[in-house]
This record gives sequence, structure tokens and C-alpha cells, in this order.
Amino acid sequence: MQLTVWTYEGPPHVGAMRIATALEDVHYVLHAPQGDTYADLLFTMIERRAKRPPVTYTTFQARDLGGDTADLFKAAARDAFARFQPKAMLVGASCTAELIQDDPGGLAKALALPIPVVALELPSYQKKENWGASETFYRLVRALAGPHAPAPGTKRAAREPGVRARCNLLGPTALGFRHRDDVAEIVKLLDSIGIDVDIVAPLGATAADIARLGEADICVPLYPEIAGQAAAWLAKTFDQTLVRTVPIGVGATREFVAEIAAAAGLDASAILADMPTRAPWYSKSVDSNYLTGKRVFVFGDATHAIAAARIAARELGFTVVGLGTYSREFAREVREAAKLYGIEALITDDYLEVEAKVAELQPELVLGTQMERHIAKRQGVPCAVISAPVHVQDFPARYSPQMGFEGANVLFDTWVHPLMMGLEEHLLTMFRGDFEFHDGAGSSHLGAGKSHAPANAAAEKPTPAQDAPIVVAAAPAAAGPIVPVWAADAEKELKKIPFFVRGKARRNTERFSVERGVAVITVETLYDAKAHFGR
Repeated sequence: MQLTVWTYEGPPHVGAMRIATALEDVHYVLHAPQGDTYADLLFTMIERRAKRPPVTYTTFQARDLGGDTADLFKAAARDAFARFQPKAMLVGASCTAELIQDDPGGLAKALALPIPVVALELPSYQKKENWGASETFYRLVRALAGPHAPAPGTKRAAREPGVRARCNLLGPTALGFRHRDDVAEIVKLLDSIGIDVDIVAPLGATAADIARLGEADICVPLYPEIAGQAAAWLAKTFDQTLVRTVPIGVGATREFVAEIAAAAGLDASAILADMPTRAPWYSKSVDSNYLTGKRVFVFGDATHAIAAARIAARELGFTVVGLGTYSREFAREVREAAKLYGIEALITDDYLEVEAKVAELQPELVLGTQMERHIAKRQGVPCAVISAPVHVQDFPARYSPQMGFEGANVLFDTWVHPLMMGLEEHLLTMFRGDFEFHDGAGSSHLGAGKSHAPANAAAEKPTPAQDAPIVVAAAPAAAGPIVPVWAADAEKELKKIPFFVRGKARRNTERFSVERGVAVITVETLYDAKAHFGR
């Protein structure tokens, strides 16, 4: 067992909670010891939901283990039905309760509740959160929509002339990265094409809606990690057309529009000819051109990571130097995507491996999860969040989709501005000591003599730490290949180099030092390397 501070995914019962919380009238009875109720905080604090997740915990304690915990579960399920009157119920066990080997499904069946009860068997020590969400959604869809399935091999009847095609959007959940706004954007986009969205599930759907999923003509799994399995079953069982393109980025959105329009028998050329997005023009503007070729490291869930790498390389002109995911179920897809950029995919759920990779590659921009946001901050690299796991600030009050044409605008702003702000910070650092731009000088537009003295003169004095002599770091013991160490004054000098070439300067200097057997990189070494590579 590996102990860790951060995890990309929680246990599978958290995934099941994401499905239950997204639905409207489905309740989840979770056999769990006291302490596992922490999961409530994920929804009420991070997503800032106005109500608790629809979950009843059995919350047994240590002293209950000597008695009959099965009775505790039956009483909790019976009370939950009486109190909340759900239209369907999910039952399962948390990772800890799994060890006592009660059978929530069998116990709930013995209660003979007058609603569908879906038993979840989620192996907590083998699978994780996204798999738990996918399995829960799949089991629920089969349980509620299955009774309405036609005979195997039945073909869908053709639509009446003039009747608009209907599609279902599958996969958005609670605690999803911008799922709420993605759904609004895609619904609007489909309406402009001439396609009606029949059901969005599980986000905002009822048990009755889930039972009707087979009625639509087209099935769109917006988030394959969660809805891919259920969508494939629906498409096969109800003869629905499955649209697999995930519309993140301008190129993918164009492909999505073309694919779903073809599925509906519509002409989308007008939509594609008049794309309501500024991202393509902005990425070609003068302000963006100097960012061309920036080295980008991408990490997240498979759907967002693959899409982000494509956008970075094809639409913004960045160079993808790293691509990875924690979604082991989609490792093959990510590896295939990485081959397009001539790199090897990083498949891991160990954030320390990700941090080491970022340090090794020294990218100029990191696109990742909230984990990578912390990693990038420690390494002084600009970062934008593209995927779950998320933090409270990833649930903005404003409209901020990732999908569709408006999503492309949001991505441009989110990814490019950290680079531009980094440049601005560098310029401020460069000119801080200039006679014309120091802190005591007034703003130029106010004219001469409008300077303002520092509020606290003492603040202008260098601190003892700043006055302290620069200490040269000790070189490592000479064993094996030399790993050069940066002296403090050389590290300080390196920071004067613009951030967008600093990584290259560091790599070149370290290579220069290794080739010459220099163990400690000093200021002189830095400038020797600069002169060498400048020839």
C-alpha cells in the first residue's frame, strides 16, 4: 500500500455518489462506517451545492461489528425509502464496509421495496472513481431502460418527414469539470443545427428519464470515461446512432457538428461556414504569434488530455512535450494520441511521477488538474486547469464551458493568458530597478514631478537575507555520471533570463556542464554555456 497526500481519483463509491447526486429522484444507501461520510464535503464544499447529496450512510461504529451490521443496513434502507420516497434506489458498500462482506444488494432485495433497487458491486481495492461512476450509470441504465428494450435486432423506425431528430447527451455528473456549462453550450449548438436534446443524463435526469433513454435517435457520450459503456449498450439495444467525437476545441467541434448532422440527415455547412468563435483568429494574431512553439505538458483524464494536446498542437501552435493520464482504462487511447506528437505517454496515478516528469521536461506551460496546478506553482511554470480532479475555483459562477465554439474561446483565454501574464511579470522584474520605472516614480501619464514616496521607507531597505552572501551549494559525491548542481548566485542569474527561454537555457547549461565534468554551475559556467551555444 502506498500512502499519498493527493489522489487523482477517489474510491469507486465516490463515483457512484457522483451519479446519484446528479440525478433528481434516485437515492443511494451506502453501507459505510462512521468516517466515510467525508464524501459529502466533496459536493457541498468543492462544488458549492445548495443541498446535501442524496446518500444515506449506515454509519456503523466499531462496537457495532460485534452485532448484526446487516440489520443496520436494512433499517437504513427502509428508513431512507420512507423519508425520501425515491423513484429508484442504489445500494452498495464503501471501501471499508466491503471488508465485512455484508451483501447490500441481497439485503435490499429482501426488503421488497416497491421501486427498482440497483445493487452495485464496486471492487474498491481494484477500481477507482471514474470506473465506479461508469459502472453505476451503466447498471442504472440497464435496470431502468432495459425493460423497454425491443427484441434483439429490431431496427429503429424512420422519422416522419419534418420531425426533428432527437439525441441524448450522456455523461455529465456532479463534481464534473465544467459539465454544467458544457451541457448548456452543446444544447445550444445542437438546436442551431436542428436537433433536439431529449434527455441529459445523469445530470438533472429523473428515474423516468433514464427509462426513456431508448426513445432518442442519437446517443452522444460527452464524457466517455463515465458514459461510454452505457452509450454503447443503448446504441446496440435500441439501434441508436452513436456519435463518438467529443467537441472540445474548434477542430473537434467542427467534426462533431459534421458527424451528428450526418446522423440526423441534415446539412451543417451553414453552421461550419459561420463558426461563432474568435479563437482561430486570436491564435493567429500578433499577440499570439510569439507564443508559437511553446513547450506544453498535458496531463488529466483521457478525454480532456487528448483534446488538450490536439488543441495545443494544431490550433495554438504549441509543441506538446508531454502527454499523460491517470485514467488507466483509457491508456491505449492516450498512448495512440501521444504517438502523433512523437512522445511516450505517461500513464500513472502517482503525482510524484508526474512532478518528476514536469521537472525533467521543463515545459513552459502545464495543462493539468489541480494537482498539476500545485506542481507548476512550485516549479515556477504557468499552468491552466483542463480536467478533474478539481478545486472550488474550477466551479466559477460565470459561464465557462470547455466544449463547443464558445468553449474554444474559453480555452484560448485560459491557456494563453498565463503565458502573457508571466511575460508581464518578467518585464516588471527586469525594469524594477530602472530610474524611470522604480516604485517611487509616478505614472508617466501624470507628468513630471508626480512621484509618490514609498509609504514605508524601511520597506526599501534590503532585508538581512538579501544582504547575506550567496552560498554556493555543495557538489554531490563523485559517483556515477555527474549531476550538476546550481550555485545560488547562478540560479539567481538564471531567473533574469526571460521565462519563455529559461527552460532551454537551463537545459543547455546543464548539458554543457555534464560534457565538461563541471559539478557546480556558477555564473561563469552559465555565461560560458551561453557563449558556446550562441556561436
